Amino acid sequence: MSYEHRRGNPHRRGGARGGWGGFGQSSSSQQHGGYGSRDEDSGAQRSRPPPHLKGREIGLWYARKQGQRSKEKERLERAVVRMDESREEHITRLLNSVQTKPEVKEEKEELKPWSWRATENKKNDLIRPNETATSTILTQDLEYLLQRNDPNMDLNEQLKADLHRKRTTSRYLEMQRFRQKLPSFVMREEITTVINNSQVTVISGETGCGKTTQVTQFILDDYIERGIGSACRVVCTQPRRISAISVAERVASERAEACGNGNSTGYQIRLQSRLPRKQGSILYCTTGIILQWLQSDNHLTSVSHIVLDEIHERNLQSDVLMSIVKDLLKKRPDLKVILMSATLNAEKFSAYFDNCPMMHIPGFTFPVKEYLLEDVIEMLRYSPENRDRRPSWKKGFMQGRIARPEKEQKEAQYRLQWPDYLRSLQSRYSNSTIEALESVDDEKIDFDLIVALIRHIVLKGEDGAILVFLPGWADISTLNDLLMAQVMFKSDKFIIIPLHSLMPTVNQTQVFKKTPPGVRKIVIATNIAETSITIDDIVHVIDAGKIKETNYDTQNSISTMAPEWVSHANAKQRKGRAGRVQPGYCYHLYNSLRDSLLDDYQLPEILRTPLEELCLQVKILKLGRIASFLHRLLDPPTTEAVDLAIKHLLDLNALDKQEELTPLGFHLARLPVEPHIGKMILFAALLCCLDPVLTIAASLSFKDPFVIPLGKEKVADSKRKELSKNTKSDHLTVVNAFEGWEDAKEHSSRAEKEYCWEYFLSPNTLQMLHNMKGQFAEHLVAAGFVSSKNPKDPKNNVNSDNEKLIKAVICAGLYPKVAKIRPSFSKKRQIVKVYTKSDGKVCIHPKSVNSEESEFHYTWLVYHLKMRTTSIYLYDCTEVSPYSLLFFGGDISIQKDQDQDTIAVDDWIVFQSPAKTAHLVKDLRKELDVLLQEKIEKPQPVDWDHTKSRDCAVLSAIIDLITTQENVTPKNMTPRFQGGYYN
Repeated sequence: MSYEHRRGNPHRRGGARGGWGGFGQSSSSQQHGGYGSRDEDSGAQRSRPPPHLKGREIGLWYARKQGQRSKEKERLERAVVRMDESREEHITRLLNSVQTKPEVKEEKEELKPWSWRATENKKNDLIRPNETATSTILTQDLEYLLQRNDPNMDLNEQLKADLHRKRTTSRYLEMQRFRQKLPSFVMREEITTVINNSQVTVISGETGCGKTTQVTQFILDDYIERGIGSACRVVCTQPRRISAISVAERVASERAEACGNGNSTGYQIRLQSRLPRKQGSILYCTTGIILQWLQSDNHLTSVSHIVLDEIHERNLQSDVLMSIVKDLLKKRPDLKVILMSATLNAEKFSAYFDNCPMMHIPGFTFPVKEYLLEDVIEMLRYSPENRDRRPSWKKGFMQGRIARPEKEQKEAQYRLQWPDYLRSLQSRYSNSTIEALESVDDEKIDFDLIVALIRHIVLKGEDGAILVFLPGWADISTLNDLLMAQVMFKSDKFIIIPLHSLMPTVNQTQVFKKTPPGVRKIVIATNIAETSITIDDIVHVIDAGKIKETNYDTQNSISTMAPEWVSHANAKQRKGRAGRVQPGYCYHLYNSLRDSLLDDYQLPEILRTPLEELCLQVKILKLGRIASFLHRLLDPPTTEAVDLAIKHLLDLNALDKQEELTPLGFHLARLPVEPHIGKMILFAALLCCLDPVLTIAASLSFKDPFVIPLGKEKVADSKRKELSKNTKSDHLTVVNAFEGWEDAKEHSSRAEKEYCWEYFLSPNTLQMLHNMKGQFAEHLVAAGFVSSKNPKDPKNNVNSDNEKLIKAVICAGLYPKVAKIRPSFSKKRQIVKVYTKSDGKVCIHPKSVNSEESEFHYTWLVYHLKMRTTSIYLYDCTEVSPYSLLFFGGDISIQKDQDQDTIAVDDWIVFQSPAKTAHLVKDLRKELDVLLQEKIEKPQPVDWDHTKSRDCAVLSAIIDLITTQENVTPKNMTPRFQGGYYN
């Protein structure tokens, strides 16, 4: 049920019947009409610069005047935080009754809020040896993982007999015939010999060679044949959940047995497992599972072989695991490590592991003919429509992007070599092709060229499916619209399937189906189709040459996302999609000069992502000083990136000044989420609004459940807006969507299906969020914050109907990601303007329910992500009140600004407040900090049945203040700017 339905009018006044704790306009706001009266503006217009100023000096004078007016306007607009006498007396009595005794107070003053007690006993209370890592591994599964691998002679004989018996069955023999056709099978003896004789082995192999499914079996069968099967326990990591499941099921099938259930092969992923037998087994799991496993057994004592698969992808977790394993080898000389990569960068991994032996398995694909841009233009006799348009690099700019230095160097090299490149084409290509190349802006995707190429393939090319690689959603949508605008592609002879993470899952299943004779499948996809999925019937690949790459700008502390040129490794993977069932064709839509300047590989994730979560992992795994450990990685992050992450964790009070985990940091490190989301979860447990906040946390750490079918974007946006229930919150929109799904699912499976269809929701994602919520609750029970694993337990949800409190908890987690709202006085566009402290004006992302909002109750938003693409966008934002920021934001200070008494959060979020009220708020905040510190150090649920306890008294007073804020609309203010801009 939505918040609106549960609570009635979401804007009704709470328990403060007499106007307690209200927000009102200041007298100065009334006098000046909030943002400044016309008299004030006209007076400013009449003032003139001194006559002796000239030229630039006049401009600077006006700029200073404008700055002064802006500051004065902002000062007059400040929200007013105040209480009436009854509320002040109530808070004063409360503080007198609960204030900590002097001797205890002295002890508390030695500690910063959230700091760790310096005694070793306290550390031992918090971290017990081999404490269960419940965050992603269920308790029963952890018992399996920690099972010792002691030699067992009887079991050795039994495993050997079972294998020999199985080899006589028709099912096993049928699968064996298939396996024998794989290139890896021919190298079986060589592979096992190298692995047995080396502690570390690097195996590279082309797509389709069978390395992922076969190498683990070679190891297990070799041990069983040698009569030591009980000593073999192979663990193979996969970068994705779906890969771990599908590979495990395939291997089990090849061994003529069911997956899991105590057989030889199984899998374990987050919240789901089918475990194999404890000894003589193969376990496929995600990389994150191994990192969680290491928290409970840092030597992985029960594992005989670790196979790190798909290491060429260079995701953050696999890079960290490689470094941990490298250190582990010194303590576990019996441990065997096998690194497997799909591309030919084996030398780099071998060098990292002290020049360990390398092996290469040839591929099993049909030949694929490649074309570059000049070939495609020549083939099509293509001529761009805007021939007079100059490429952007010739105009001296690069789409306004901030590129990395090495990228800028490549672009400079490209411009320098361009004339020689054109001359080199003159003997091989027509003048029209060269002219077309000169007018093509290769920084932009030429959709007309792609459509022309698809038409050419359809009319003159081989039969078979077509796969088009594009960088993002907007590009997929544009190409889909262009194709559907042509009569040819509207016929039933074509099936056009867009493939993107925002698309409904039905598209992802439809893409694998073989089409009837005479029907051609056209798949338009992002790089999800490079490695994550394999579409067997692809014959033609069109590679637009771009990939969306996320980077992290440490100087401005902002993520950026922009289309970048693919690497040679990407191009090779894309080419490989075309030759799985017959000879194929790959059309790269970049020229040979660009091809010569492509990077060999994509930049590793660790060099382009924030490092806070990783730093906490380093500390929870006891890997030493953060910078020291990260410096030992295959590609270490920059010192600036590491220092920034440590600073953010210090600000979050997750680390102390000695770079040790605080109690808060310890709990955040155990939660499998980004630290700010973890803090949100802990606050929800302490403030007993658990269920809705767990929904928000699961959504932020995984993805929201909304899908966007092509052509229905506006309808989907309106349905999302409908689910927001005017909460001004993307986070509560997800909560409302989730609760509606739960109600529909409880009614019937048909009702669930209809609900998801109507509101453009993914039932699979919703189910995943449901499972994650259960996982988070299990962790909170293990840590002592709550007493029930059920997220909906009434004891954990005393305040879950309180929308304002939930917004305050969101603020507690996301702070200091705060933006200020200002109204727009434009008659054409009444959408508000949004600003952040570091960036100035920014935009709310169009996907947000707040993106076109013109009415807010307050002047502040918190957001989850800030990213620069074409502009700086805020993702997932929620309107929050001043009291939310005062109690759950940064440090509070009381100041005097001219004639105003103010109370400020971190010196930049400033509110007007009478001095007495400001001091009461500050003292109440101190009590809250002490209380939260105690709860974090010694987790236990808040007992809301004992309302007179200190815990309940302090929390109830704060919740009451947050809940009962009044919205007063100044008389001289137009209705559409309700209260928020002045309160």
